Amino acid sequence: MTSKIPVTIITGFLGSGKTTIIRNLLENNNGKRLAVIVNEFGEMGIDGELLKSCCTNEEDIMELSNGCVCCTVQDEFLPIMLQLMERKDTIDHIIIETSGLALPKPLLHAFNWPELKPQITVDAVITVVDAVGQATGEICDRARVEAQRQADESLDHETPIEELFEDQLSCADLIVMTKKDLLDPTQFEEVQAIIADKIRSNVKIVSANKGTIAADILLGIGAQAENDLASRHSHHEEDHANGHEHEHDDHIDSVVVEITAVHTPETLVATLKQIIEEHEIYRIKGFINVPEKAMRMVLQGVSTRFESYFDRKWKDNETRKTSLVIIGDELEHKNLQQIINERLN
Repeated sequence: MTSKIPVTIITGFLGSGKTTIIRNLLENNNGKRLAVIVNEFGEMGIDGELLKSCCTNEEDIMELSNGCVCCTVQDEFLPIMLQLMERKDTIDHIIIETSGLALPKPLLHAFNWPELKPQITVDAVITVVDAVGQATGEICDRARVEAQRQADESLDHETPIEELFEDQLSCADLIVMTKKDLLDPTQFEEVQAIIADKIRSNVKIVSANKGTIAADILLGIGAQAENDLASRHSHHEEDHANGHEHEHDDHIDSVVVEITAVHTPETLVATLKQIIEEHEIYRIKGFINVPEKAMRMVLQGVSTRFESYFDRKWKDNETRKTSLVIIGDELEHKNLQQIINERLN
C-alpha cells in the first residue's frame, strides 16, 4: 500500500508571518522535497513571488489567487491538488499557505473527498499568531468593537474578524507565535496565556524569531486532522446550521496600488501610515523600486508597523516599479492610488 503524502496547512491572520516561516522551511527543509500552494486574497501574487525567489524549482510553488481557498475549495483547490498527485513520486510533503482571511476547517473537510483521501493526510494545521498584534488588539481591533457595543446596547455579537481568528485558533494542532522579540517577557507571557485559553488543551505553543523554526517541529506532527473534525470548533458551520451564509470577507477588499510619484522608502512608509490612520486597513505588502539600487525591496506592513528588506535583483525582463497590495475594509472605491501619489508629490 502506497503511503499517504503529508500536508501541512499554515493559517493565521493577515501579516502574522506565514510566508516568512514557509521561506525558512524551503531554505532549511532537511532534504525534503516540498511543494507549496499559496492562496492569496487579491490579484497580485506577492507571497507566491517571494517564495519563488528562494526556491530552486518554481514549479513547486503553485498559486491560488481567486479569493479565500475556503470559499473556492471545489472549484480551485481540488484541481490543483489532483495536478500535484500526478507527480506525487517527486513530493515528500505539501505545504498550503491559506489567505489570512481563510477559514481552515472547510479546507480540512476537502481532504475526506474520495479523490484525495486515499492519497493524502493532513499532518497538521499550524496557526501563526502575531504576538504584537494580539498584545495591542490590532488583530481584531477590539477598541473599535467595544466602541460599537457601548454605542448600541443591542449589539452583542462578535465581529467576523474576531470569529475568523477564533476559528483559526480552534482548528490548530500547533500554534506558532511570531514577533516575540518585539515584546518584553511579561507581555509575551500575557499574550501566550490569552491564546492558550482559546485553543484545545493538547495543542502546543511555540515561538519563532523572524520566521526561524526547525523543520522537524513543523513537519511530522502526524495529527491526521482530517479524521478529527468534530473537536475543531467553527463559527462557519454554526452559521450554516442556523441558515446564514459564510460572509467573512464581504466588506474586505484587496486593491493594487502602483506608485508613480518620486519617493524613497521612508517617504512612502510615512505616507502609508497617514492612510492607515484614515482608513480601516489590515495589511500592506508589495515591492518598492528604490532609485539607484539594483535590488528589489520588499515592504510588509501590519497596522502602522512596517518592515522592509532587499530580496533579489530586478530581472532584465521586468519593469522596475513600486506596487503594493492593500487589504482592508471597503477600500474598492477609496481611490487610494490617487491619494497616495498626490501626497508623495
